Amino acid sequence: MTESKTGVFQADWKAPGLTPRQVKLTLIGVMFAMFLASLDQTIVATAIPRIMADLDGFDRFTWISTSYIVASTSVVLITGAVSDVYGRKWLFVAAITLFLVGSVAAATSPTMNALIAFRAVQGLGGGMIMALSFVTIADLFPPADRAKYMGIIAAMFGVSSVLGPTLGGFITDQLSWHWIFLVNVPLGIPIILLFIKLFPTPERSGPRRKIDVGGAVLIVLAIVPALLGLSWGGNQFEWSSVQVVGSLAIGAVMAVVFVLYESRVDAPLLPLSIFKNRVVGIGLFVSFLTGLAMFGAIFFVPLFFQGVLRASPTASGSFLTPMMLGIVFGAAISGQILSRTGGHYRIQGVLGLSIMVTGLFLLSLVDADSTHGYVLTSAILMGFGLGSSFPIYTTAIQNYVPQQFLGLATSSAQFFRSVGGSIGLALFGSFMVRQFKDGMEVNLPAEASTAVPPQLLESITDNPNALVSPKASSQLLERFTSSGEAGVELGQQVLEAIRMSLADAIGDVFFLAFIFVLISTVAAAFIREVPLRGRGGPSGGDPCKPADDVSEGTVPLPSISD
Repeated sequence: MTESKTGVFQADWKAPGLTPRQVKLTLIGVMFAMFLASLDQTIVATAIPRIMADLDGFDRFTWISTSYIVASTSVVLITGAVSDVYGRKWLFVAAITLFLVGSVAAATSPTMNALIAFRAVQGLGGGMIMALSFVTIADLFPPADRAKYMGIIAAMFGVSSVLGPTLGGFITDQLSWHWIFLVNVPLGIPIILLFIKLFPTPERSGPRRKIDVGGAVLIVLAIVPALLGLSWGGNQFEWSSVQVVGSLAIGAVMAVVFVLYESRVDAPLLPLSIFKNRVVGIGLFVSFLTGLAMFGAIFFVPLFFQGVLRASPTASGSFLTPMMLGIVFGAAISGQILSRTGGHYRIQGVLGLSIMVTGLFLLSLVDADSTHGYVLTSAILMGFGLGSSFPIYTTAIQNYVPQQFLGLATSSAQFFRSVGGSIGLALFGSFMVRQFKDGMEVNLPAEASTAVPPQLLESITDNPNALVSPKASSQLLERFTSSGEAGVELGQQVLEAIRMSLADAIGDVFFLAFIFVLISTVAAAFIREVPLRGRGGPSGGDPCKPADDVSEGTVPLPSISD
């Protein structure tokens, strides 16, 4: 590790001593491991109806996905910190093994509750895999080369999102839903063997840090209740319910306790001083906001196609594919450019986020008359800008922190993106419902207020399900057909009012996402660039001398002796 005269630490990188062939094979293993972990977040979606038919438990089916997401997010930060102390190799092997054990157990689940529990086990393994995948790139490649490979790893998210639903439906139809979990085993075992044989153990400099067990426990006690409250709110329970308010309150209290504890312990799990550093702090802030906007966009684009443009679920999924491919190509191209141009992540980050901002702004203008082509083009633009941001800030953070904090810093970026996504889904979902209700008050024909029973009217304004469910649509129209031709016409007007209100509400959601990403774009303009160092040292300078643009206004990272 080198320390500048201003006290700014920069990460030392030492080659793992592998042949080019070993590096390539290890990289392929990391890519497949990442693909497995991210695929399991999407492949289950199309199998859920069949799972419910076999295991029952309609009231708990959302937990099939929720348990995985909560478990994977809660373990990300801890994994990064532990890997800094004990290395990545055997932790990676343990993560894949845990993931496969959870997969087999989930496939043989006799009840819905058992499936939910084993999906959480899968989530623990999957979260560890995702945390380790990004930091492993830092073990394999020097900072100047990391971005292009970081882009490839990040692109695996998009590839899994494209293939997941289709692959899940195919496996479920041709075999059974059990095989969407069992298919992980023949894919995962070769990866474990590959890692045992080839995975590098890079030389580390400086004394080994202690594991902050207290901080690890506190962060789990803060994250799990908070994510559960955000997942429950507006879905299983009302936002004002005891379950939601209690979970969010516990999460908030434990977060405060975690911060107070970390500020006093000698070797903290998450050194709070890293947030004072401009590169790391802005990188994590941008990751949080883009994650918040990303999950919201991915969720509401298909809803617009189904609810407003009357596309079938299958067609709406195919319309989402180009946007996900935009993320894939954006991440891959951005990583290549970042490595080839020497790491101008301030300019490149602002440009990428500006593309995302443009796409979100265009999406915010959608209404009931928008065309498929307009929405699709805007979504692709948004996806490309989003993908381009993935490798930039992770690479910037890795390039700036000491080797001893590499795992923690890298996993922090993934952690903040995941937490942002969870908050985004809850925030955007609640906001859309409120905007939809307001829109219905304006768009609903005056005759409907007197002709429609109050209970039915309330159910319509609470949930636009009639637009995405043919059965619900038919049931709604049947309520009006008994009144003759005038009733049929009024029913069509009510459906059109729902469609217009939903279109406007989703447009408002995209505008809110636009505001968040605009803020992140402004923040990105203030990040300080530290030249990416190659195998022989920093690009264009003395390794012991900081770049000119980091010589002031920076705060030293924590001392390794701590």
